[in-house]
Amino acid sequence: MRILIIGAGQVGSTIVEALHEEHTLTVCDLDAPRLAGLSHRFDVATVEGNGASRRTLQEASVGEADLMIACTSRDETNVVAAILSKAVSPETKTIVRITEDEYLEAWRERQLDIDFMVSSELETAHAVTRIIGVPAARQTDVFADGQVQIVEFDVEENAHAPEVLSLPLREARIPQDSKVASIIRGDQVLVPRGDQRIEAGDRIIVIGSPRAAQEWSRILAPEHGRVDDVVVFGGGRIGTAVARMLLAQRIRVRLIEAKREQAVKVSEELPSARVFHATGLDPDFIERERIGNANAAVFAMRDDPKNHYAATMAKLHGVPFTIAVVHDAYSGEVFERAGVNVAINPRLVTAEEIVRFAHDPRTLQVAMLEGNRFEILDITVRETSPLVRRPFRDLPMTGALIGAIVRDGAAIFPHGANELEPGDRVIVFTESSRVQEVERAL
Repeated sequence: MRILIIGAGQVGSTIVEALHEEHTLTVCDLDAPRLAGLSHRFDVATVEGNGASRRTLQEASVGEADLMIACTSRDETNVVAAILSKAVSPETKTIVRITEDEYLEAWRERQLDIDFMVSSELETAHAVTRIIGVPAARQTDVFADGQVQIVEFDVEENAHAPEVLSLPLREARIPQDSKVASIIRGDQVLVPRGDQRIEAGDRIIVIGSPRAAQEWSRILAPEHGRVDDVVVFGGGRIGTAVARMLLAQRIRVRLIEAKREQAVKVSEELPSARVFHATGLDPDFIERERIGNANAAVFAMRDDPKNHYAATMAKLHGVPFTIAVVHDAYSGEVFERAGVNVAINPRLVTAEEIVRFAHDPRTLQVAMLEGNRFEILDITVRETSPLVRRPFRDLPMTGALIGAIVRDGAAIFPHGANELEPGDRVIVFTESSRVQEVERAL
């Protein structure tokens, strides 16, 4: 596939990294050093210029592109680039990254000739609320309308879980309707065959039902109970979106916003939330309002150092589970090494959602794990696949794992005697480098 990417920032470079091996890419940006860095690392063509210019789009050969992805940090640039791309080449599919709800609403009302829009704020809010649902998780995603959940767990060094740890997997009491997709031990990636064991210090990836995901969470981290009280620091677009989704799940929300005007606005938009006009950085305030009694806290301020300080303060006052929204490319690792439980980068979450459009058309959803090292695909099985009508126990061991089948709208968690049927949707775990091979096989 020929793909034109407008924007060489963090979203654009993440998309390039995920797609460069399988597709012919052209990247357009006004920043020459960014383009030089990408062209040095990857085999991609570059065009220096404004992606919202017809002349630049023509220079970048948008008429030959199958897909145009506009993912700069400016909504207006992205929208104009997509509209001009359609004008120059109506057959080119267009994907736009946006932050303003106004554009999203206009697109939903079909007032913008754009094939798909991805909202950074909404994707981030979904990522946050999914993790809150499984508080022991390092990362989680849902597939098949919520019937299948992928969860990444860190097994703590002091974990006490005799039912699953240090036993051959064939003997471990694995929660029903779940499979271990991968065991990561240091730099090693272990295929979870029956004689393999999960040990303290490992990182594991599990595919299963939402109920099984909760059971894994209870086994590996019994101290994390159900989350029903969350404090959100920051009443901007992401913080407000997170609060709205949590309230919809009947979770108590307290929101802290430093700007008075914004705090008033949020309190009017979310009357069920308790909104404070405060910085959230004052120990007296945290003590007085018993912030430490919350099950979890989300730090969604625009400034990474403030989020880091506030998360550390909340931890000191007793908040057991912290999620920080980070904006700098390197903040995520810093936050997690400093004790924040989970760091979420909106740009990476957005890139993950966009990448799926460049996959085989049968692929309905994609999730990326471990810095794009692995992918989870939701893909429909074709009639001519060599894997159909064969028991799972007879399928070749390839390193990819089918964790679930969606048939007639219902999720099936297969065992050895189950068989694939044409038209099944499968939720499959694989290394990113082998995605094309998996798509061809299915």
